[in-house]
Amino acid sequence: MTSLTGRATPGTPAGVRPPVGGVVAVPGIGAPARQARADGYDAFLEPLLPHRDGVALLAVGGLGRRQCAPYGDLDLVLLHAGVPGIDELAAAIWYPVWDAGLRLDHSVRTVAEALSVAQDDVKVALGLLDARLVAGDPALADALTRTAADHWRRTAVRQIPHLREITAARWEAHGELAFLLEGDLKEAAGGLRDVGILRAIASAGVTDALRPAVRAAHLRLLDVRDALHQQVGRRVDRLLAQERDGVAELLGLEDSDAVLRRVAGDARTVSHALDDAFRAAARLRGGRSRVGAGPPVRRPVARDVVEHDGELVLARTAIGARPDPSLSLRVAAAAATTRLPIARATCEWLAAYCPSLPAPWPAEARAALITLLGAGPGLVPAWETCDRYGLVDGWLPEWTRMRSLPQHNPVHRFTLDRHLVQTAFEASRHTRDVERPDLLLLGALLHDVGKGLPGGVDVPAGRHVPGGGSADHSTVGAPIAEAVASRIGLPTAEVALIGRLVRLHLLLPDVATRRDLTDPVTISGVADAVGDPATLDLLHALVRADAAATGPAAWSDWKGRLVAELVARVRTALDTGALPAPPAPDPALLAEPLPVVQLSADRVAVAAADRRGLLATVAGCLALHRLEVISADASAVDGRALVECRVQPRYGLAPDPIALSADLRRAVAGDVSVNQRLRGRALAARGAGAAPRVVWHREAATDAALLELRAADAAGLLYRVACALDEADAEVRAARISTLGGDVVDAFYLVGGWPDDATRARLEAAVLAAV
Repeated sequence: MTSLTGRATPGTPAGVRPPVGGVVAVPGIGAPARQARADGYDAFLEPLLPHRDGVALLAVGGLGRRQCAPYGDLDLVLLHAGVPGIDELAAAIWYPVWDAGLRLDHSVRTVAEALSVAQDDVKVALGLLDARLVAGDPALADALTRTAADHWRRTAVRQIPHLREITAARWEAHGELAFLLEGDLKEAAGGLRDVGILRAIASAGVTDALRPAVRAAHLRLLDVRDALHQQVGRRVDRLLAQERDGVAELLGLEDSDAVLRRVAGDARTVSHALDDAFRAAARLRGGRSRVGAGPPVRRPVARDVVEHDGELVLARTAIGARPDPSLSLRVAAAAATTRLPIARATCEWLAAYCPSLPAPWPAEARAALITLLGAGPGLVPAWETCDRYGLVDGWLPEWTRMRSLPQHNPVHRFTLDRHLVQTAFEASRHTRDVERPDLLLLGALLHDVGKGLPGGVDVPAGRHVPGGGSADHSTVGAPIAEAVASRIGLPTAEVALIGRLVRLHLLLPDVATRRDLTDPVTISGVADAVGDPATLDLLHALVRADAAATGPAAWSDWKGRLVAELVARVRTALDTGALPAPPAPDPALLAEPLPVVQLSADRVAVAAADRRGLLATVAGCLALHRLEVISADASAVDGRALVECRVQPRYGLAPDPIALSADLRRAVAGDVSVNQRLRGRALAARGAGAAPRVVWHREAATDAALLELRAADAAGLLYRVACALDEADAEVRAARISTLGGDVVDAFYLVGGWPDDATRARLEAAVLAAV
């Protein structure tokens, strides 16, 4: 093997490539390749330690398990019995390893020192369970490995609670691998680190943690990591989006989504097994503390469901030749409401013997589903348990298609199936705000059921708003949701309402962020689509639940206020039939000497002498001070031009109000230096991205044509577009800015009737040139 220094090092591992980026790697994916790498490293390391009594070189970690990744670390322990010259001997081993370009984690210890560290650090104790002799004194190595394993078996039940605590902290830091688009294959919940914990629990005899499904999931996760290392050419555990296509090709999978779905399924298998193992250890610990107190008490918690030793099991009367088809749903509902886990044996029995539900469902099954969905925090773990054993597929055959389906929109944090369940959980917080909480919960579970089907896209810039005519997953999903509701046994009117909730679940946030809420056409369009106040309340609750389940980027205080304002105006229209009058301008903007500048935490208002281009000037000043414009209204009253903007800091830090106010006053007064700064900053902010697009909407406003720009987000975009429209002799009376991920959909209300083809083409060209 060639070293990084150009010297040859002894014992070249078979099939090792030359150093790449400081790392030596053996190519190949799968168990035979991992074994070959381990054999090669053994052959390289063994000659580095001359045979000597009282000294042994042990491998731990991946090399100890013979599961070496292509670019993994070497974890080595030089064990000794107090022999002299151990430091020089260690250096003679470590330096050739470093010269070979290998990453090395090393330690030098006596048996007593190693056991002492293992006593104080449970992670070290687990590491010693993988220790394997590479070279040296076998008796010394055997003394450590046997003693460490025996100590772990004797103390595991006491140490597992602490192990569970540090595992939970790691999960908190790295998230759940099953639901991440770019998860860490090793550290995230359900990853390779958790398989090591399962192996340790199994070795202690606590439970059969390494069942065949877990072993198979482990091997597949190792294969994915092998492919990731080979794709990237270095040690990396996070499966980034740009690497997934290459990983899929190396694994022989169809596409990157197939990689994500496989990883998600395997991570769920590991996570579920670890939950079971931790509970088994807790029961064992509790049983030992109850010595002499008798067997655990069985407590009925629901019909046919009993709590036994902290888990839910079936009552004896429920086990018969013809089980009730609703039994699995009733057990799931009991688990969710009591927040107790379902025993593994019970899940297996239900999966094997509980018959399919008839269509339509019996009332008892329907009631159990609503109880399950409305159970709050207990819903997600109960649903996940049932899903791991295939029970959910028996309730909802559509679930198979949605399970572990990635959502590539950057605002989503969960896979599709988990997002739907999480939305139902979030909807349970709003059940007291609506007349039909059962329909809210069911609508939440089904609202995105159209995703993953042809036409069922989720593109921020392509959502449907009144007048937009753009089909998406809500349109595709509505008939599917209606079919599910019908199969569940809802009456015809309620089936239609479920379909309407799914079809319109994007309506309120899209209109609130992209349309002028003071325009009667906006309010009447939403009121006509919704139909009645009860449906409006259901949609409002569903919007909030959907956003909370999506992720922090999907909702904000300003968006919540806009949606609430829209709901209030639409409710007035539905209740009275009258459209609310637009708000009057602030009297101070009309009375104080010009120019007038008003600043608050999220509002900027300016009044100046009536002239064209004031909106562009104000927008440019706000961009100069790192403020994003969420909405903007421009009007002229009594010879004054008024501009009112809702704003938020682009980087989270509010600007200096004195400097912002001074720049606004100078800019609207025509100060040349400020306007030059605005133009210079706007040009510097131009960036590359997908081609922008302009869409026109007819009859979307009372007195204006609506131009909608769909483009990549950039600082100063509103300023550039407003300037372009002003220079093209278009008067903007309002603008609405909707940002989702890296895209924006900016709507501009242009005063006047519907323009002719030539005018539209000219304005469109001006806007696209500005972008």
